[in-house]
Amino acid sequence: MFEGTYPAIATPFSDGDVDESSLRHLVRHLVEQGVDGIVACGTTGESPTLTLNEWRRVVGICVEESGGKPVIVGTGSNSTRDTVARTSEASQLGAAAALVVVPYYNKPTQEGMKQHFMAVATEGRLPVILYNVPSRTGVNMAPETAIELSSHSGIVGIKEASGSLDQASAIMAGVPDGFSVLSGDDSLCMPMYALGGHGTISTTANVVPGHMCRMYLSVQQGQLGTAQTLHHQLFPLFGALFAESNPIPLKYALCRLGLIRNELRLPLLPAGNETEELVDLALMSLGML
Repeated sequence: MFEGTYPAIATPFSDGDVDESSLRHLVRHLVEQGVDGIVACGTTGESPTLTLNEWRRVVGICVEESGGKPVIVGTGSNSTRDTVARTSEASQLGAAAALVVVPYYNKPTQEGMKQHFMAVATEGRLPVILYNVPSRTGVNMAPETAIELSSHSGIVGIKEASGSLDQASAIMAGVPDGFSVLSGDDSLCMPMYALGGHGTISTTANVVPGHMCRMYLSVQQGQLGTAQTLHHQLFPLFGALFAESNPIPLKYALCRLGLIRNELRLPLLPAGNETEELVDLALMSLGML
């Protein structure tokens, strides 16, 4: 079962190439701060712009530097055949699980989603974590679909990023014990934990891994007041990191902290002045600048 805090790691670039040295440093830094694992090549990692060889290299580095902690790898696409192949390769590279997004652009029906995910879980030879993020895919996975898929032995969890606590509640009420329900919306982590969520796959955990780990552990230990305080302290940062499309503000924040260069790949551009100011203010409020 996947529980706790999993940063969806940014992919550092330098002069157009993957910055392997910075990636290794970032993974080691996050592991040292106590995260429970790493998520590589997700949305935050700019996976749509990585070549296949770059994807392989990023996954390999994350596995090498993770200190034995699980590495979850983004393998999803809007082609079932390609997703199966990428999931199978992630298994060979040492991944612990595949993060598989609802197919985007072609907008499948709920039945199409079911068949897609069951094919990946059956043929991909790696545990699957569903990823529901309708703001990016254009279609929402209904709670009933997630609940039905949770009965498949190869589907072990869901990253729920619909932005709806009602939907998260319905999923948590219907899935079996041992199925991980992970928050995909950073500002909703603490409420989801209070409802019984098992952890988060988080953008913000790149910047404040220790804070995010403590917020989760505080809820597990029954210290809701501490978790509430942490949530309120982090709330400005949650907003700042999503003031523009992820990972635009994140890369600026990590650059300000001296961890990576502020370099993205088209069609993404560096953050605008207003977003930079929001990020700076949030980091200053946490005593990080």
